[in-house]
Amino acid sequence: MTAAACGSAPKSDTTTASGGTGPSAATATSAADLGGLDKLVEAAKKEGQLNVITLPPDWANYGEIIQAFTTKYGIKVNSDNPDGSSQDEINAVKTLKGQDRAPDVLDLGAAFALSGAQEGLFANYKVQSWDKIPDGQKDTNGAWFYDYGGYVSIGCDAKKVTTCPATFADLLKPEYKGKVAMNGDPTKSGSAFAGVYAAALANQGSFDDIQPGLDFFKKLKQSGNYNPVESTPATVEKGETPISIDWDYLNASYSKEFAGKGVDWKIAIPTDGKYASYYSQAINKSAPHPAAARLWEEFLYSAEGQNLWLKGYARPVLLPAMQADGTADATLVAQLPQVDGTPTFPTPEQVDKAKAALASGWGAAVSG
Repeated sequence: MTAAACGSAPKSDTTTASGGTGPSAATATSAADLGGLDKLVEAAKKEGQLNVITLPPDWANYGEIIQAFTTKYGIKVNSDNPDGSSQDEINAVKTLKGQDRAPDVLDLGAAFALSGAQEGLFANYKVQSWDKIPDGQKDTNGAWFYDYGGYVSIGCDAKKVTTCPATFADLLKPEYKGKVAMNGDPTKSGSAFAGVYAAALANQGSFDDIQPGLDFFKKLKQSGNYNPVESTPATVEKGETPISIDWDYLNASYSKEFAGKGVDWKIAIPTDGKYASYYSQAINKSAPHPAAARLWEEFLYSAEGQNLWLKGYARPVLLPAMQADGTADATLVAQLPQVDGTPTFPTPEQVDKAKAALASGWGAAVSG
């Protein structure tokens, strides 16, 4: 995908369903505000483009999702900085404000969705399936809403590691020297943030106390096992990061991707640090394509969009409701990594506290 053209300020912030006077897409809080979904589609097609950011095509099946959206509506998707972090998304909203290459929509780790909403960066919008998103998994006013999630897992190349680790405690064993990596910096990356949270739960921590997670990574660093290289499919293939702490849906997709490439990628959801979380959708308050941004959200929260996330091994937020009404693809549900028990999630206040602790303590934990 290519980045959107830069230069002029956006012209579409007054887009209406009819193209004349009437409700503005930039201030619409639901499709109904524009006269219904058909009118929203009409306005979005007139804009003709959508800017997304930090959406790798192999992350939760986003490559197919983007193509499906373009095929369905004829709207060009400009994909910027696909390998960036949640913090990069927030930075782009701020630094590109008023430019037509600013991101329209965001896919953020929960901590970053909360902080962005607190800064007033997001538009309030409620998709048509809003009532099916459980309370506690969405902002009351629609500034952000959970989209898909999964469990922290440990991926391992069984061709390069004799015995793959199954728990956080295992990761401290001497045979894993220089082999244990994460998908980014936890002060910037939602997946790495979750990895530290899971490590805290594995070491007598709690949603209120992430410090044991920091202490764990300090031990991992001191033991020589921590590998600061950011884990990606490319680093795994090259053998640079043979063990990776990451979301189960990413590790599961890597197993499929690596088949036939000489990588035997195994996945374990650590029983001593079982942590689940969702990412969040948000619309840039200053989106240069406000109608397309809102249509993108409607597409993602339709049965079609939710099943496409499911195809990428991610657990869409509407999955329970879709299983109840029969719209979830049962074959795709069956391929999800199996986990015992019902997940619990930290509150927004606990996430904020954990993020602050990481911001002040991560550097000291892994420096030297």
